[in-house]
Amino acid sequence: MKKPASLVLILIFGFLGLLSAQPAIKQTINSNWGFHKGDIAGFPAKNNSAVKWEEISLPHSWNTVDVNQDTGYYRGIGWYKKTIYVPSSWQNKNTCLYFEGANQVAEVYVNGQLAGKHIGGYTAFSFPVGKLLNYKDSITANEILVKLDNSPNEKIPPLNADFTFFGGIYRDVYLISTNPVHFNIDSSAANGIRIKTPLVSDAMANVTVEGEIANSLNRKETVKILSSVFTADGKLIKEIKSNVSLAANGITKFSQNLDKIENPHLWSTDDPYLYHIVTSIYDNNGNLLDQQTNPLGFRWFKFDAATGFYLNGKPLKLIGANRHQDYPGMANALPDALHQNDIALLKAMGANFIRISHYPQDPAVLEACDRLGILASEEIPIVNRITQSEEFTENCKRMQLEMIRQNYNHPSIIIWAYMNEVLLQPRFQRDSPEQQKYFGDVAKLAKALDSLTRNEDPSRYTMISCHGDFDRYNKVGITQIPQIIGWNLYYGWYAPDFEGFGQFLARHHRELPDKPVMVTEYGADGDTRLHSANPERFDKTIEYQTIYHKKYLKEIMARPFVAGAAMWCLVDFNSYARIDASPHTNTKGVATNERVPKDVYYYYQANLSKQPVVKIGSRNWTVRGGIADANATCTQPIEVYSNLSEVSLWLNGKLLSTQTVTNKVALFNVPFTNGMNNLKALGIKDGVNYEDFTSINFQMQPALLKDLNLPFKELNVSLGDTRSYTDSKLQQFWLPEKPYTPGSWGYIGGHVFSMKGSALQKAGTNKNILGTNDDPIYATQKVGLSDFKLDVPDGKYQVTLLFTELLSNKERQSLVYDLNNTTQKEEAANRSFDVYINSQKVFDALGDDNYLEPEHAFSVRYIIDVINGVGIDVNFKPIKEETILNGIQVKRVF
Repeated sequence: MKKPASLVLILIFGFLGLLSAQPAIKQTINSNWGFHKGDIAGFPAKNNSAVKWEEISLPHSWNTVDVNQDTGYYRGIGWYKKTIYVPSSWQNKNTCLYFEGANQVAEVYVNGQLAGKHIGGYTAFSFPVGKLLNYKDSITANEILVKLDNSPNEKIPPLNADFTFFGGIYRDVYLISTNPVHFNIDSSAANGIRIKTPLVSDAMANVTVEGEIANSLNRKETVKILSSVFTADGKLIKEIKSNVSLAANGITKFSQNLDKIENPHLWSTDDPYLYHIVTSIYDNNGNLLDQQTNPLGFRWFKFDAATGFYLNGKPLKLIGANRHQDYPGMANALPDALHQNDIALLKAMGANFIRISHYPQDPAVLEACDRLGILASEEIPIVNRITQSEEFTENCKRMQLEMIRQNYNHPSIIIWAYMNEVLLQPRFQRDSPEQQKYFGDVAKLAKALDSLTRNEDPSRYTMISCHGDFDRYNKVGITQIPQIIGWNLYYGWYAPDFEGFGQFLARHHRELPDKPVMVTEYGADGDTRLHSANPERFDKTIEYQTIYHKKYLKEIMARPFVAGAAMWCLVDFNSYARIDASPHTNTKGVATNERVPKDVYYYYQANLSKQPVVKIGSRNWTVRGGIADANATCTQPIEVYSNLSEVSLWLNGKLLSTQTVTNKVALFNVPFTNGMNNLKALGIKDGVNYEDFTSINFQMQPALLKDLNLPFKELNVSLGDTRSYTDSKLQQFWLPEKPYTPGSWGYIGGHVFSMKGSALQKAGTNKNILGTNDDPIYATQKVGLSDFKLDVPDGKYQVTLLFTELLSNKERQSLVYDLNNTTQKEEAANRSFDVYINSQKVFDALGDDNYLEPEHAFSVRYIIDVINGVGIDVNFKPIKEETILNGIQVKRVF
């Protein structure tokens, strides 16, 4: 049956008589909304019946598709529409609309009247709407409209960043009905209750319950407040009752102390024991008016500049990850389960800490941290730079207050932060008077936010995360403002030398001896399609990513004064500005954006987990290849990550060897054979076997292409590259280039393409190659080659040549994550060349004035017959400038 155009969600309350006994109704209204992309002239004052509404449900983002396209993603206005049905019995209730998050400027209308406006895309907001609702029938239709705008706005953080600013109502929306006397949920969209634990020890704990009660009646009221503490299994252990006099049409504060809870079960990362505390309001007749339940975790903690972090009096190195909130095909509009799964993924790695970057996230995140034992830092999105305006400052302050008040009761929270790399992209000319004033205004804003935070919640620490310009942050005075300084350090990635990491930490400890320090970001890209036997900086292979993290973890653990570290990042995430081998994606995650762990995840698991771990490295690299040796095998190293003393490895049911685990790694040299190879790793502890399995489709290439014992089938080669590339979907493996040798295959002549002026990337380009998903193949290139030869046996073959013109005259600004602000410019090519296969011209004057459009993939396939033992010789003859070739595929038909 066709749904009505109004997209009605009917809230049926069949048991309205229960309302008097039920203190509040809080119900999602996520289903059956209408969405219109773009603004609507005169709306909502003038209804436009011609407007087309797309039927959607929440959570929703209008950027699920375009953030992976190369034409820009939509940042502008969108409208949402919904009809709700409200019972007449709600007329004397307090009714509000509660949004967990909508990015970034929201205007909410009820029946055409403005209910409220909220600025900021990452904190919740709530508007009272009871006076705007219609109650003329027993159940009456009411229309909700939401105008949302995620346009760039210099008044609202974030201004720019290495993540995507998705638009939409991307979290849950609730309709809440309470009695006229209720806990005040309209103050910063908090729940009206604040739980404090002013004293906690192994022997004793005290609890303070503070709150606000709203009375919307025109008369004074006296109510009874009951707060009860329950154990995890529901046993009542403490309660307190208080009488509170309420002013008419006002807000009244109250406070209760539940002292001397003996021998509390402490909350810790290993044992996240949660009590819960129920706070209730009763009238003089004993009727329950409102009720709130909050988690209660007994713990105490401190940061020490010399010896690190302590939880419940015991030293604890904080090791964890940063986390962004998007998912492929969903943008940031995730159901609760996916948020919870990410925290479970982090916990399973053995981590004990999360930096919720760079903005407050779904309530499900901190709820999961409370349950699973993950300590957390949370921050507002002041990233890279500020705007020197009063509006910007006030928006920052309000965001900070909303974040703290909405999340105050989570025992997992230990840090409130408020800036990230804020001096990375300063305004104005370097060292100008304007820039000096700008730096002063940044420090002024930091001081205001730090003071606000300490006043609002003195029980937690404050923190700013800085990029690795020690002198600048110290000179501006940023290092003196928060209680903790976090450093985002990328030595061995953006900066050249690993040694600089340890030297930087030593400098902090030497020059800021009283300032606790954390490493709040470190990481290297790891593209699961790319592998190398000789990994090097910025090659984005899984092997280099693993080497990088091994070095960093060792240095972090060796320094007691480093309180902890958060790797960048838990999972790969969308960053539209990125244009390199994985366009619009930051691949520094220790798991993919689809939450598949990479090698380094298992390395951390072996180091951090208290459970026995045996995991085969590169276990998801299931399509690989190599060149056969004299025994028709190809030996490649396999790492097994384990926290056991030794590990054994089997290949196709036969024991290869048993190796001692050193630094959580057991190394095996595996002689792969052509076809499927089944691996089993086994470790034993206390008589219990711990096993891991993987199967690898190994595509063996004969050393000599006419080898009758290993007939030639297919060869894929990436030119100008030292890495291999895997296309799992097509089950194709691409070998790196090699020079031609008789009887085999390879290039003749030429040199590897490299970007001029690049300090990061030795070979290839970091541009987004359009028209392909195989960017790594097209982004590397052999320049000036004369031939590519293959001494294949006679037969029919498909030969596919892959080209990209990598040079263009487009001016490109270095992106923010490259940690410099220079503009890169190169001269466009004007090349053309003829292409021959076995002396027959197959392409006449291939060049930039025909198929070689700069930064676009071009491929062409030929069917050829090889006879008389001549093999295949692809010959390139230059006409203007040098010849190029990016990749070649040769497949035998028969």
